[in-house]
Amino acid sequence: MTKKVGRPYSENPKEIRLTVRLDKKHNDILERYSNENGITKNESVRRGIEKLEDKETE
Repeated sequence: MTKKVGRPYSENPKEIRLTVRLDKKHNDILERYSNENGITKNESVRRGIEKLEDKETE
């Protein structure tokens, strides 16, 4: 048998693509947060979504 080539499968694949339009103010906020925390904009948005879920359970 030959070994498969390519990236390994993820335990939590991100299959859903989301496109969002932002104005300059909100983009600046997102970029600042991302840079301060050393994460991507995508990860920043995921954290924001998780905070929304946390607020629902309060």
